[in-house]
Amino acid sequence: MSEPRFSLDGATRLRQEVKKSLFIANAAPIATPDAALAFVAAVAQSDATHHCWAYRIGQQYRFHDDGEPGGTAGRPILQAIDGQRMDRTVVVVARWYGGIKLGAGGLARAYGGCAAECLRLAAKTEIVALTCVEFALPYTTLPLLHARLAELQADLLNENFSADGATLRLALPSTQVAALRRLLADATRGRCEVTVLA
Repeated sequence: MSEPRFSLDGATRLRQEVKKSLFIANAAPIATPDAALAFVAAVAQSDATHHCWAYRIGQQYRFHDDGEPGGTAGRPILQAIDGQRMDRTVVVVARWYGGIKLGAGGLARAYGGCAAECLRLAAKTEIVALTCVEFALPYTTLPLLHARLAELQADLLNENFSADGATLRLALPSTQVAALRRLLADATRGRCEVTVLA
């Protein structure tokens, strides 16, 4: 079983000083790359020396060093996102140069550390993988299923009625599909077949 992934409950911010340089991390939940880039533009500070950022949405990711030496800013921010097991998340770290050079290692630690601490302190929610299923039931079994939807954490997406019963489409956590199959097998004496759609 894969490790749980998390998303932010809302936008969050953290301020840190490292050897007289000021670092401000802004993070937010996002659903698309366009939303990530819009957030990057929205939190940009015109007087900052650099705006480095990274985002992850499932298997899609991108990062940017904004003039810092290659690999010292954007990639450590992405590593902070991945290290906190975050998804659907963008982090922008702005830096105001304070006059003391940090070196490549110092920059990577400062950018990555500021991003990681911002995410660590933020309110998060576990992302639950949903599965869409469809099946047909006789009318006599419908009340039982409707009574158990909350227990299965299932959302009824569609219900079409015919002379023989109803065809239902549900979205439920992937971990609940086996329980739904058992419930329907018991209720219909094995005559209900559940089709996984996505």
